[in-house]
Amino acid sequence: MPEFYNNAYFWQKIDTLYYSSHMEIVRPKGTAHPQYKNLIYPLDYGYLTDTVGESGHGIAVFMGTSGVETVSTMIIAADILKKDVEIKLLVCCTPEEEKAVLEFLNQTDFQKTILVRRGRDIPSWAISN
Repeated sequence: MPEFYNNAYFWQKIDTLYYSSHMEIVRPKGTAHPQYKNLIYPLDYGYLTDTVGESGHGIAVFMGTSGVETVSTMIIAADILKKDVEIKLLVCCTPEEEKAVLEFLNQTDFQKTILVRRGRDIPSWAISN
């Protein structure tokens, strides 16, 4: 069963979504959350404008400063106030920035998140002739 998890073809599709879309920053680094003023965004935060995300906006993105413009991780967030699960892409993020985003998103008892690192394996079932 391990070959079903986190494979390279999944991440290839994530890259295609990111590279074929425009990112709009809606909350620059250091900005307070609009509802919860004590929550300060640790990185630029925005959406891929021509995609569809769970919140009705585009897919959410945190933009880091590593200079390597790739989606290396994503966050899955479970929010009991909104009664939803959301995916947030992390682009150009250093390990320290990934940690800062996790700490930011896990500050409340209403939302908890996990980080999924990019996989590079190609499962045998995905290989075609």
